[in-house]
Amino acid sequence: MRFSAFTLLPLLSLVDVALSLCPGFNYAIGNVQPIGNGINRWTIYDDSCNPVDSLTTDLNPCTTGGIFACSPPPITFVKYTNTFTGLMYACRKDANSGVCGSDIISVCCRNDGH
Repeated sequence: MRFSAFTLLPLLSLVDVALSLCPGFNYAIGNVQPIGNGINRWTIYDDSCNPVDSLTTDLNPCTTGGIFACSPPPITFVKYTNTFTGLMYACRKDANSGVCGSDIISVCCRNDGH
């Protein structure tokens, strides 16, 4: 069976969408994942949807652990501090953010030299 570029183009675009997460950013932060007993987790992913960091707490994620900074209402994460390197990343919503498994991405983060 022969395929032309015209036949493969729609398939290649689907592959690209599946592989890209927050294009142009270093990390993505997923939505809250309730674990039970009032404990929640937020997972940080690299651009290939690999979990690389997280915060698990029963407290406010904006004031707990120093990993996230938040905006005034409506509250979103505006900064992520990598717990392994200490590097800080500016975060914002992005229309191209995507999904990692069943975790919908809430914001994308990149290091702007800080």
